[in-house]
Amino acid sequence: MEIQQVAQRLVELCRAGKYEQAHEELYAPDAVSIEGDGRQADGVTIGMEAIRHKGREWANNIVEVHGGSVGDPIVAQGWFSVVMGIDATYKDMGRMAMQEICVYRVRDGKITHEQFFYDTDKS
Repeated sequence: MEIQQVAQRLVELCRAGKYEQAHEELYAPDAVSIEGDGRQADGVTIGMEAIRHKGREWANNIVEVHGGSVGDPIVAQGWFSVVMGIDATYKDMGRMAMQEICVYRVRDGKITHEQFFYDTDKS
């Protein structure tokens, strides 16, 4: 799959809320996921099993989704980015609306790296 196809497919699956299917179809087994700058204790996740676990924990923390958005991908050689947003009520944080810039690296037709940039304060 070419990078534009990977990017479009990820957007399609995320818009449908099919995050686990995106992991199965589009990610390399040794993919790396970084939250923010990666300096937090749990900021770097390595390998698809660990990334799937992180995704399930995030989903299990959601009480209710009030809205969300997934922008169109911007592609530059081996990378693409997407703006995503969610307005949700979480078990541990209450209701919070946020937007993030999601950056992905693609090699050999698979996502090998993802990094999410967002503000963590509620103001």
